Amino acid sequence: MTICEVEILRLLAGGYSNREIARALHLTEGTVKNHVSNVLWKLGVRDRTRAVLRGLELGLIPGSAHSPKGT
Repeated sequence: MTICEVEILRLLAGGYSNREIARALHLTEGTVKNHVSNVLWKLGVRDRTRAVLRGLELGLIPGSAHSPKGT
């Protein structure tokens, strides 16, 4: 996975929407949607929740009790 895709996965884990990810990374929402689709395909999963779980299993994103949003 690319660095951008890993960052998007990290933000997905924090509960960010595509719009919020786009704003945070200075991308268009369409670009984020494309990256999310690529992440799902590369991880072999069908939804965002499974992508986050798989990313945690693979060590692509750190496990944490706190989301990046601070919620």
